[in-house]
Amino acid sequence: MRALILVDLQYDFMPGGALAVSDGDATVAVANQLTPRFELVVATQDWHPADHGSFITQHPHSAIGNQIQLDGLAQTVWPVHCVQNTRGAELHGELDRSQIDCIIHKGTERTVDSYSGFFDNARRKSTGLADYLKARGVDEVFVLGLATDYCVKFTALDANSLGFRTHLITDACRAVNLTPGDDQRAFAECQAAGIDLIQSANITKR
Repeated sequence: MRALILVDLQYDFMPGGALAVSDGDATVAVANQLTPRFELVVATQDWHPADHGSFITQHPHSAIGNQIQLDGLAQTVWPVHCVQNTRGAELHGELDRSQIDCIIHKGTERTVDSYSGFFDNARRKSTGLADYLKARGVDEVFVLGLATDYCVKFTALDANSLGFRTHLITDACRAVNLTPGDDQRAFAECQAAGIDLIQSANITKR
């Protein structure tokens, strides 16, 4: 069984958002085109407490994009984004929610970030996504969303490591690109791990 994973299609990652990804809203239309082609659709949602340890407000002498240590892990400093129960954390209003079977919250712990839809960055805690998919007989996943070089990449890599046949829909992703070319490096890393890079036009309904 195939599942589509929509990664973090939230207002704060869209143009005008707190952590805006250039052209990020272009992913929503592609997602809406693809969701009817899948038996199961899951959306992930960054869902941070207001005092999350990655936020610049917790590190006033640092700068956005800097690397720090957070509870023993390397951590990028981000603007305040996707705070629980705020508009910025909501899924984009033009995303067809009627097609989404399950929403997985991540990044809920103050002391650890969670780029992947499957685990926090320390792999201390599962989000429950893998169990949800396996319980429904999913063995193949297609991943799209925001942002290519962080949450999309790590969601795809974890799906692959957990034994799901994994495809990354490259034209339905957009990147932060703190360093120019991070998007292409993310695609290359995924491909090297055995993930299939695919275009949305090549996905057919089965």
